[in-house]
Amino acid sequence: MALDQSFAGRTYPPTEPYEVGREKIREFAVAIGDENPAYTDPAAARALGHPDVIAPPTFVFAISFAAAQAVIHDPKLGLDYTRVVHGDQKFRYSRPVVAGDVLTVTSVIESVKSMAGNDILDVRGDVHDAAGEHVVTAYTKLVSRAPEKPEGEK
Repeated sequence: MALDQSFAGRTYPPTEPYEVGREKIREFAVAIGDENPAYTDPAAARALGHPDVIAPPTFVFAISFAAAQAVIHDPKLGLDYTRVVHGDQKFRYSRPVVAGDVLTVTSVIESVKSMAGNDILDVRGDVHDAAGEHVVTAYTKLVSRAPEKPEGEK
């Protein structure tokens, strides 16, 4: 069943605040194998002009995808997540994420399309700090694969 295209433009409430910790940044940098000292050493980050360690660019995926759960599990949208594959991910930054930031994410369905029986859902996650300033926007494309037809059916 195709997704309801009228959901394009729907905005979901902001998430609860997420406080970015130094240790979470360090763990993420280690997990992705990025040894940039700005991710683990406050002195190195300050030497680059940052107030504390900064997060690798893809760090916000964890909090933006958590926020997108409101979209994914919206029963009125009707997305069958068992058929979903991650199609694309992009980030547009106003500034780096810094340890100590308190961030919220507001998810917006940018578009809903059907192509070749597949549904394509574009979700934007606008990330703001405690002062309400924009930090980054995460763009996620989800593809819900068409159900397989029974054998012999065309």
